[in-house]
Amino acid sequence: MDNLAVLSLLALAPILVVGILLAGFRWPAKYAMPVGYIATVIVALVVWKMDSRGVIAASLEGVIIAATLLYIVFGALLLLSTLTVGGAMSRIRAGFNNISPDRRIQAVIIGWLFGSFIEGASGFGTPAAVVAPLLLAMGFPAMAAVMVGLIIQSTPVSFGAVGTPIIVGVGGGLGGDPAVAERLSVLGVTMPEFVVSIGFQVALIHAIVGLLIPLILVCMLTGFFGPERRFRDGLAIWPFALYASVAMTIPSVLVARFLGPEFPSLFGGLFGLILVMFTSSKGFLMPKKTFDFGPRATWSPRWMGTMEPAAAPAASARPISIVSAWAPYVLMAVLLVGSRIIVPAKEFLTGITIPFNNILGTDISTAVQPFYSPAFLLILASLSAYALHRMNGRQIRETWAVSGKQLAGTAVALLFAVPLVRVLIQSGPDLNASGLSSMPVTLAEGAAAVSGSSWPFIAPFIGALGAFVAGSNTVSNLTFSQFQFSTGNAIGVNPEQVVVAQAVGGAGGNPIAIHNIVAASATVGLLGREGDLLRKTILVTLYYCIAAGSISFIFIYGLGFNLGSIMLVLLMTTLGLIVRWMLRQKAAVLAPEPTHV
Repeated sequence: MDNLAVLSLLALAPILVVGILLAGFRWPAKYAMPVGYIATVIVALVVWKMDSRGVIAASLEGVIIAATLLYIVFGALLLLSTLTVGGAMSRIRAGFNNISPDRRIQAVIIGWLFGSFIEGASGFGTPAAVVAPLLLAMGFPAMAAVMVGLIIQSTPVSFGAVGTPIIVGVGGGLGGDPAVAERLSVLGVTMPEFVVSIGFQVALIHAIVGLLIPLILVCMLTGFFGPERRFRDGLAIWPFALYASVAMTIPSVLVARFLGPEFPSLFGGLFGLILVMFTSSKGFLMPKKTFDFGPRATWSPRWMGTMEPAAAPAASARPISIVSAWAPYVLMAVLLVGSRIIVPAKEFLTGITIPFNNILGTDISTAVQPFYSPAFLLILASLSAYALHRMNGRQIRETWAVSGKQLAGTAVALLFAVPLVRVLIQSGPDLNASGLSSMPVTLAEGAAAVSGSSWPFIAPFIGALGAFVAGSNTVSNLTFSQFQFSTGNAIGVNPEQVVVAQAVGGAGGNPIAIHNIVAASATVGLLGREGDLLRKTILVTLYYCIAAGSISFIFIYGLGFNLGSIMLVLLMTTLGLIVRWMLRQKAAVLAPEPTHV
């Protein structure tokens, strides 16, 4: 079969199946992902003519990767359980309440700023796994906590894990391409300088598009979870939301310009966190009216998971200082940063590797680095809390038992979601008899054939698709950077600017990455509600891709009567109409939400 349109639709089919089951029928991921996996295998075997051994090898690779994700989830669960049982979480909650009891302020400080710092240090879904349980312990509904954790995995993601999506994703994706070497010769730069330049442009677009993310976050928080379901309650703190946004994004752009792609999110998040917490403690831009979620008895059952750490009593009568309560999180952050930027430590930890080479005799290989994983550092932080908070043996056993039980609920979904992804990605010509490109690349090629010179607007959507499928901006960039570069050459524009659009879109797609949703949900005991979350976070991804596509188009073709300018005007008009509607919004009539799954 060589009909690109048909092949593109077939490549899209497994993704559509998962999306329809999750968002349309509200199936739990533990049911939707196995069905999606079966659909993927059928398309791979029948249409792409993948060797059965290749399908099994890709699936085994997925199982191994899923195990590493479960390892991270367990570390996050253990730290939360430890701080809850030891009584530290109640002290942390009181500390944030001293800054502001307003849930909107807490969501921005913990989610946007602390989450951006954690993203910069670790990446790979860790921010949501850390932020969601912390917000849950603060008294947020489980679904609201996960939504916040997922939404902030957008703007800072391109520079997560000390710049991995740019350095490894873009740099690795473009490496070895003769067309790239020719472009480097024309520009008179080296490959590292080329990657640094791309990173700066990515940071610049993120600063523009990400300006509204904290405001969107709080509007969604109040509109979906407020006692009166009013989006305008979030709009009411727009000065603080914009201030918190630029407190992170402006430093991140400056760092990208002068220090390179390793530290924009890490330093930007840290600077913003320190600045905003200090000014907030002084009352700067604090709202006069405090927003809360209302009595727990009025919450929809679909908001809540199986964990209620906020209500758990402190198991220790010994008072815990705010410094002692935060110490495990501080230690975790220090360990994350140190293990990523201190070269001897990084070399030692990454040198302890469990390799899985040439699985079943194929070219598929992967590896596990158990001590470099954020999970190990989360566990170390938990162990430190045992000593610091003087927890007894019964309390320690309780933390491990609770964490293990909570982990079991997410295993099925991840053990099918990640193999599904790996079969899609590994379906290329090295493992098929059809000679076709892999399913994601075929889908991108189909989109490019239709779009022509409009491609710069479409490019971020391809990046988001890669992140949705792979759950990683790094993998999305590795998969599509070369394709995006080639498409830019083909339509006669600066190809690196198309790669920039790819990288920004890849970050914007993280809020809808299925295994990110599943993993973050597991940390708060919210299982079976993945479709509800996807319905919410896809709004953020759509905004991100439309805005990034419009700005990228304008950067390439300039302002004028063209697609980029028209779409930007339409987007701004739409946002303006939404704001007008929010300002006029009255208290919603609260109808019971459906409880079926």
